[in-house]
Amino acid sequence: MSLEKNKENAIAFYKTAYQGNPKGAVEKYVGKEYIQHNPDVSDGKQGFIDYFDRMQREYPNKSIEFVRCIAEGDLVALHTHQTWPDNDQYITMDFFRFDENGKICEHWDSIQKIPETSANPNTMH
Repeated sequence: MSLEKNKENAIAFYKTAYQGNPKGAVEKYVGKEYIQHNPDVSDGKQGFIDYFDRMQREYPNKSIEFVRCIAEGDLVALHTHQTWPDNDQYITMDFFRFDENGKICEHWDSIQKIPETSANPNTMH
């Protein structure tokens, strides 16, 4: 298992789905199963596809920047900055587990809206 390859695949998977081709992302990067821990997304491959198809229809002008990517063992962590309509901005932390064949098989995430004001001068990305 190559940490660098897993990192590349996690970014490509998320980017492909986010930009409107979740079915292609699943076909290329997901293994036999896809366990979903985000409570807003149904479990399994079809749940992932349905969610990102809906996001593409409802929010076609969203954008994503990959800030950091960290890999250890069979896990890859992505730190992203997302901009949605009306300039709503979010920071996400996504964790992907890879199976023994180098395919994504499990996902966890945490999403936080970037607030208008901050108690410190540092950005969230």
